[in-house]
Amino acid sequence: MATKVITLVGSLRAGSTNQQLAEATALNSPEGVDVSVYSGLDSLPFYNEDHDVEGGVPAAAQALRDAVGAADALLLISPEYNGTMPAVLKNAIDWLSRPFGAGAVKDMPSVVIGTAFGQYGGVWAQDEARKALNIAGANVLENVKLSIPNSVVRFAETHPKDDAEVAEQVAEVLGNIRTVAEAN
Repeated sequence: MATKVITLVGSLRAGSTNQQLAEATALNSPEGVDVSVYSGLDSLPFYNEDHDVEGGVPAAAQALRDAVGAADALLLISPEYNGTMPAVLKNAIDWLSRPFGAGAVKDMPSVVIGTAFGQYGGVWAQDEARKALNIAGANVLENVKLSIPNSVVRFAETHPKDDAEVAEQVAEVLGNIRTVAEAN
């Protein structure tokens, strides 16, 4: 049975290098890993505890919770906006963290990777996303990291799926996720 990894991407722009990195993870996943890229974050309302009540949870939030709840592991792919993760990822984590202590990410093996224009590949954003996931109750694999710097230059003419080094790195990340997910 394959390990189901659901991927959330912090950039909503269709041509973003982080969207392309998500495509690369799906296309270069090792045997035994099934990667799906979630596409509903653009319709997710901002978290509001007044709406997070039985019978009142917005359909987009429930769809996200259901999709993540059906997966074995979570992969976040984050660009870096102003030194931190994009609001869309933070908002998704907020919805997935509730009800507190029993949210969809509770104990779920989770990894954060990404690419950014700067020389460090978005490590600040990825660290912030890991912190938020930890607080939300996820089992964040702190030692599984991939930060690809200089994205605009590196991927100007080559899609990440066609970059041999990136393909090898994402396969390794997914293999680590599979190992932890299978142990759970």
